[in-house]
Amino acid sequence: MQHSQSPTPAPPESTALRPVSKNRQILVLISSFLTIVVTVGLNQSYGVFQAYYISPSQTILTSSDNSPALVAFVGTLASGLTWSGSIFINPLLTRISLPQLRKLCILGVLLMGLGFGLASISSTVWQLLLTQGFLYGVGSSLLYFPILSSAPEYFNERRGSAMGFILSGAGVGGLLFSPLVRALLSNIGPRWTLRALSLIVLIISLPIAVSASPSRFLGRRPTHVNLKMAIKPTFLLSVCAGFLQAGGNGLPLTFLAEYSVALGYTAAFGANLLAVNNAVNAVGRILTGWVGDRVGRQNTLCSMCLFCVAAVGGLWLGSIGDGGKKGLWLAFVVIYGMAGGGYNALFPTTIAEVFGLQAYASVNGFIYFVRGLGTMFGSPVGGQILGESKLGNYREVVIFDALLLAGATVCVVAVRGLDAAEKRAWRWRA
Repeated sequence: MQHSQSPTPAPPESTALRPVSKNRQILVLISSFLTIVVTVGLNQSYGVFQAYYISPSQTILTSSDNSPALVAFVGTLASGLTWSGSIFINPLLTRISLPQLRKLCILGVLLMGLGFGLASISSTVWQLLLTQGFLYGVGSSLLYFPILSSAPEYFNERRGSAMGFILSGAGVGGLLFSPLVRALLSNIGPRWTLRALSLIVLIISLPIAVSASPSRFLGRRPTHVNLKMAIKPTFLLSVCAGFLQAGGNGLPLTFLAEYSVALGYTAAFGANLLAVNNAVNAVGRILTGWVGDRVGRQNTLCSMCLFCVAAVGGLWLGSIGDGGKKGLWLAFVVIYGMAGGGYNALFPTTIAEVFGLQAYASVNGFIYFVRGLGTMFGSPVGGQILGESKLGNYREVVIFDALLLAGATVCVVAVRGLDAAEKRAWRWRA
């Protein structure tokens, strides 16, 4: 008597994935990398503008109200909006077609270019807040999330390495834009520098926008965090880690060029140090992605957080003493660049690992919203603590930064343990 074999049930439509070609993977890899370059990379080079806007030689601001705290908020508003737009954009992505998604990206690119363009005719800090801060930040969010929200879906076994490469665009962007902005400010002035950046953004980003890739999920992914997820200790701790780390991570980048001047370096050398930090940051993202695939992404994430705290509390704080220790500062620029890049590279992949790929869009979107709030908290508060940019005034700023990063480290380590407890299986490689 023969028995017919039951067909293998198809996966539910909500979890089934579209097949992907090698060419599409390459397109996603390059498009996502360049998106990071022109969004996060530009945000990470804002420290050059920060140092220029508060310098006595600046020629764009007619008002005397250019305190470090207020000027810092221009850059952190742009960065914060880049992240926090996720809570509005991610739900929209599941409800629009591919042509509509590409139009959304194009709108984002146009707003980014318009932000820099209008900033070039500004003369007060509040006008810079509306243009270089608000318009650019909203535009970069409209480009960032449609491109990056689906990127992890296109890679499987080597997801850590792929995301490490993609997110290294932040360091590469900072490496390219920091000295470029400094050179342009010196040679053509602030207004034409902002116009040049507007043109660069349009040239790089429009091809990305018109070729944006869809999500691989055939059905609709959850885009809202439900109550069951919201009360999970791992989720709550991940949210806290995201807020604290975003606040602490951006603060050294905002004041790196400015602190270098207070330490006795020239503004041009300070911009070069910011470029070096971004270069090491790019290498760190790629290396930690590669290491995370081999020894565990959560393990590597915890290690990078510890290195960040040690770098800030040991090297940066130590560089303030005895009239300034330049050797410790240079060591900090390199080591912090490596460790800070590691967190940002591994954070998205650990979300997929802890909460599942299906929940990635909802959890990642909410945590990035919180990270945006953290970004808008850290540097402005640091600028308020700083007051005048003098070497001795940075001590309290550094201690504040170390406390933020230490809190993030505690949360990340706790997530590592609680995730193993929830899954009732401790794995050394996790």
